[in-house]
Amino acid sequence: MRGDPALKRQLRLASVAAFASIASMRACDPMLLTLAAEFTRDLGEVARVVWIFAIAYGLLQLFYGPLGDRIGKLRVVAFACTGCAFAALAATWAPSLDALVVARALMGATAAGIVPMTIAWIGDQVPYEERQETLARLLGATVGGMIVSLWLGAWITEVFGWRVVFALLALTFAVAAVPLLRGTRVAGPPSAAPMSGDAPTAASAASAATAGTAATAAPVPPPPAPQGLRDLLRLPSQPRVRWVLAMVGLEGALIFGVLAFVPAHLAQRHGLGTAAAGSVLALFGVGGLLYSRIARRLLHALGERGMAVAGSALLGLTLPVLAWAAHWAAALPACLLAGAGFYMLHTTLQTQATQMAPAQRGSAVALFACTLFLGQSAGVAVVSLAVDRGAAAWAFSACAAGLVFVGTLVGRGVARRGSPA
Repeated sequence: MRGDPALKRQLRLASVAAFASIASMRACDPMLLTLAAEFTRDLGEVARVVWIFAIAYGLLQLFYGPLGDRIGKLRVVAFACTGCAFAALAATWAPSLDALVVARALMGATAAGIVPMTIAWIGDQVPYEERQETLARLLGATVGGMIVSLWLGAWITEVFGWRVVFALLALTFAVAAVPLLRGTRVAGPPSAAPMSGDAPTAASAASAATAGTAATAAPVPPPPAPQGLRDLLRLPSQPRVRWVLAMVGLEGALIFGVLAFVPAHLAQRHGLGTAAAGSVLALFGVGGLLYSRIARRLLHALGERGMAVAGSALLGLTLPVLAWAAHWAAALPACLLAGAGFYMLHTTLQTQATQMAPAQRGSAVALFACTLFLGQSAGVAVVSLAVDRGAAAWAFSACAAGLVFVGTLVGRGVARRGSPA
């Protein structure tokens, strides 16, 4: 990857699509109160625009994973980005809350083929020793999408209205889709030859984690073509796959159950406006972006186990501050550190996901994403019940404790298993 200009260009294009995908995912978080007022619905009911996206995003992984293994992961990204542009246009003109919920379901269904397939494509192209660093660079694009949607999106919602947010998302998807479609039409579907570095010894993986070395691996002959959905559904029979999926499902439910309601909680508890509350939450993305810039040094210092444990500890300390702080200013450093902590934990799980089943990497990463976002939808639905009953702060604190537990389990699992063999 480091010395290949063509692959770098492809990664940049996929990163633009990933930016727009994550921006669309988090776009509704700061506008929940605005939507509740416009459609005269309760906050918990309006939250459907958040969790319906997550359900569609998760379930469609069962389709995109096998498809990416068959026709090419980057080609799937191109088609999905095109579909997202049309779904965002539908959201722009939604005449009712129910119509907006349908449009958001379509956005989730099409966005599902972007980030997970990009991660799987990176797994095909980048040796294991370089992979977490490369995923951290992709993280810069996805976190940028989160920051823009939460900060700029909140301001646009307050000044121009929520429909303008979706119109701009449609334009961004269209800008990304054109060069991706052109490039995949010319190049055709790439082969998915796993790197020989996909099965490092525990010693070599530990050395790479502590020294930040970049190994160059020659490809081995590709495995037989997977059999699609049937093979995908067999993946959970493997103990390592079940462990990674269980961890990411819990992580998704706990962290996104909080994030969806942070702007509304800040607005109700501290009297902040939509733009101000969204800007505070945008610092969560800034924390992730800062992490992406120092990920290599952190990995060198802490290793994979230390990243998971330290990240979850940060979440355990900062989410209760968001819940109970007497002044909104305390939420500023709390959101920043929570973002860094979450991505320290999550990229560790992402790296493990790329190694769950190297011969079916597209399907494996898709199943990983499916579990993450089904967990997210469950977390948002459960926390919304607490929010409607005035118990948001208690729900936030419970999620913080759960994330510390998850990080501890991930740290132990990585230490026990070492790098995948």
